[in-house]
Parts: sequence; C-alpha cells; structure tokens
Amino acid sequence: MRWSTHLVFCDAAQRWQLGIQDPATAASESMLFFHNYLVIFLAVIGVAVCYVLAYIIKNFNRADHEYDYNEYKILKFSHSSALEIIWTIIPSVLLILVAIPSFNLLYSLDEIINPNVTLKIIGHQWYWSYEYSDYGNEDGICYDSYMLNESDLTFGSFRLLEVDNRVVLPRRTHIRLLITSSDVLHSWAIPSFGIKIDACPGRLSQISLYLKRMGVYYGQCSEICGINHGFMPIVVRVVGPKRYIKWLNYRLAL
Repeated sequence: MRWSTHLVFCDAAQRWQLGIQDPATAASESMLFFHNYLVIFLAVIGVAVCYVLAYIIKNFNRADHEYDYNEYKILKFSHSSALEIIWTIIPSVLLILVAIPSFNLLYSLDEIINPNVTLKIIGHQWYWSYEYSDYGNEDGICYDSYMLNESDLTFGSFRLLEVDNRVVLPRRTHIRLLITSSDVLHSWAIPSFGIKIDACPGRLSQISLYLKRMGVYYGQCSEICGINHGFMPIVVRVVGPKRYIKWLNYRLAL
C-alpha cells in the first residue's frame, strides 16, 4: 500500500488512515477548521514551553546557583516583574483567541432552522428504527435497520458497517433529527456529519443537519449499550431531490 493512501479522507474509515474524515456538512467543516486552528496554538505553545525549559536548564543549573540545604534557600535568585506580567497576559490573550471561535461553533450547532424534512431515530437493543412522519398517513414511513451478516455482504461492502435498510436523505435540504431510545442509552454518530448525539430513553433530543454533497456515509453507535454494542452500524445515503422523491414514492407504495 502506498503512503498516499494512508492520508485519503473518505466517508468511511480506511485501514491505517490518518486524520479526520472528509466533512459533508457545514458543521463538520467548521469543526475541522477549529481543529486545525487549535493545532497552530498547540504548536506555538509547545515550542515556547520547550524553549523556556531548555533556557532554564542551561542558565539556572546547580553549578551556577548554589543551594544551601541547611537554610533551605537559594543563595542566588533572579526575579522579574515584567516576566510575571508577560506570562499572565499572553495566556489570557490565547484563551480569548480560542474562546471566540469555539463559542461561535457551539451556538451554530444548537441553531435549529425551519426544517423541510424531519427524521426520527429510535435506538433499540441492538438496532435502529427510523420514522419519516412528514409523509403519507399517520404512521408515515417507518422501518428498522439491522446490521448485515457476513454471508449477506456483497463485494466491496464494509464488514460490521453495512445494514439492510439505509437511511436516505436529500442533499442541500434543512433536516431535523429527533433522537430517542426505547430501552438503554445509545448514541447516533456519523463522523463525516460531525454528529454524535445520545439517544436517551424518555427524552427526545434534537439537532439540525444540512448535507452539502451526495454519497454514502457510515457510522456506529458510540455509547456502550450492552453486549452487542459494536453491532449497531448506521448507513446514510445522501441523494438528490428528484431521487429522494422517487424513493419516497417507492416507500409509500410498500
């Protein structure tokens, strides 16, 4: 395997892949930007701390600063009020520079725009149920999604990630996700969407979603929900509006 394949970003994790999966939503793009933004500060802080440590080791060693073990005091000591002011102000400025974009990202994730599609997600031990209540009769479109057995996989499918019924959602449409659980704690998570939200029994969680490109996206339950926790995969297929309408008509005709 070539080294370049290790750095390929995709919609499902690859073997020995490094980095974050390719974002498919505006929220995940903002998270990736904030991650790279923080790395710059971490690099600068790491270099500065290493420099200060090296300077201290070189200039404030035992040979140059004798220590009186009987009096428990340093006989030669350097003090600087300016230095204390600097190492107080600089971290404060860095915290402000980090806090401003983090608050913007946090509030944008909580923003709920008037949705065109509502998808209700219900976690069970150990499978997912999906309900499209905006269409058809009172029940709408409802189906369960189970992980496929290895014997049912086709060539090119992902082991432990493929399901029998995928979630189908339209591209460039404001979508509202309602997540809950019927038994224990679950977590509906798709890395490419930047979504990881708990499904709590007796509680209805809500989050908005806007998909920018078509494709097939994979995720898994990210909450330890029991013995088969690792066998609750999530597969979302994002299609164009016309194909989504055809899929709706097919589901309503069943």
